[in-house]
Amino acid sequence: MKLIVGLGNPGIEYQFTPHNAGFLAVDRIAEDCGVVVTNRRGKALTAKVKLAGQDVLLVKPETYMNLSGLSVAALLQEFEIEVPSDGLIVLHDELAFPLGTLRINERGSGGGHNGVKSILGTLGTEEWIRIRIGVGKPPLEDGREVKAGGSDYLLSPMRKQELAVLDEVLDRAKSAVEMVLTKGVGAAMNEFNRTVASC
Repeated sequence: MKLIVGLGNPGIEYQFTPHNAGFLAVDRIAEDCGVVVTNRRGKALTAKVKLAGQDVLLVKPETYMNLSGLSVAALLQEFEIEVPSDGLIVLHDELAFPLGTLRINERGSGGGHNGVKSILGTLGTEEWIRIRIGVGKPPLEDGREVKAGGSDYLLSPMRKQELAVLDEVLDRAKSAVEMVLTKGVGAAMNEFNRTVASC
């Protein structure tokens, strides 16, 4: 069993906010597999699916973002999944990357992401796969960067135009997960980290 964890906050008010890109990615995978992520276990909503020929558990922690590690640790223990390994793939929003981009990493610090920091703190290792979904605002036409406003921006509903861009990225996120499962993280990084989409 492998865990595919999307990070986000439970509650309808957070559903289509940038900070919930991980939840939305897991929901997209579930939708394509014909399931809904509704089974409660390990402080999370889950669904078992066959993805790329492998048994995976889709996971949306219900602990709120800042305590995501509690849910991830409980499920890793329940399914006896060792970390570091390729048994844990975490999808989450990344403010440092513009909307429309996707990056895969084998390890790394939490940066400013509280959900990632929570998992790092609970597991005590940086050695797990994460797929970072860019949610940052694109630069203005004159090249100046738009300061997104941190948590206010991350927790505000996305506009229709932004959701249209994100929709395409969610499909790529699913493809990235499948490639990690079938060909390994190195091949997936080569494929997905070299292309930069523009908004």
